[in-house]
Amino acid sequence: MSRLSAAGTAGLILRGAIGGIMIAHGRNHAKTLDGTAGWFKSIGFREERLHARLSALSEIGAGAALIAGAGTPLAAAGVIGTMAVAIRTVHVKNGFFITKEGWEYTGSLIAAAAALAATGPGPVSVDRALGLDKVGSPIGRALLATVLGGAAAAGLLSVYWSEPTPQVEDDQA
Repeated sequence: MSRLSAAGTAGLILRGAIGGIMIAHGRNHAKTLDGTAGWFKSIGFREERLHARLSALSEIGAGAALIAGAGTPLAAAGVIGTMAVAIRTVHVKNGFFITKEGWEYTGSLIAAAAALAATGPGPVSVDRALGLDKVGSPIGRALLATVLGGAAAAGLLSVYWSEPTPQVEDDQA
């Protein structure tokens, strides 16, 4: 194997980090499926058990594909879509900073996934082995991942989610 360039090394590290984060997150959802479903219901999701399963599957699948460098723009779209849903349903109302449950962290994962789609998976990847690592332009791959991820998030939210209504305390209790 030839020596990895700085960009190839950076991409491999970033794929491992983002992919590993997504797998861990999805695995946690899968291990605590009842709790995850209950939490999804509490933040406004319908069909919460289905959504909990799909969430775990998409997070694990996107993470594994990123680590392998397989279908990199599509795997990046999975990360982007998942994080866009998290931003809309949980984090945006809390502002930017993660210390206040804001969207700082999820936004960073979106940016990293879009960057991975743009740069491609690098030389140590399934995409390279299949000759798919240079399909399209960098901006085209980033746009594809962003548009697909955003569209998937918008579709999922329109079908399965509504803003939860605030609970009003009963003064007569």
